[in-house]
Amino acid sequence: MLALDDLDRSLLSALREDGRASVAFLARTLGVARATISSRLERLVSSGTVVGFTVRVRDELDPLTIHAITSIEVEGRTTNHVIQQLRGMPEISALHTTNGGWDLVAELRTETLSDFDRTLGQIRAIEGVVNSETSLLLSSVLR
Repeated sequence: MLALDDLDRSLLSALREDGRASVAFLARTLGVARATISSRLERLVSSGTVVGFTVRVRDELDPLTIHAITSIEVEGRTTNHVIQQLRGMPEISALHTTNGGWDLVAELRTETLSDFDRTLGQIRAIEGVVNSETSLLLSSVLR
């Protein structure tokens, strides 16, 4: 894994704000030469630290308007099976292992409440899932 220094972290932060920022703009903003930004970007991408660039859509214009976080408790040694089943669900935009009372945390995105309800039912029906708790995300105040 690539060790990040302060410039790398500042560059990643700037790219999170605007993934389309030009090398010249990033260089001015961070107070370094354009060649430095170019080489850092190349290194971050080639090392796998940066895995891609994407677009962010304003929440109220996003067609996948129902956003939620589901915490999932898994029985015994069924975690890999549950993860495999969850990976196949298009409504799950991210899946994380975690510590504490929950084993997994899934980020859900659906178009309608009926899709949301169906998705929760599918998650709860997976063999090995013993409990879940879901919170709807109402608005984003920081990303």
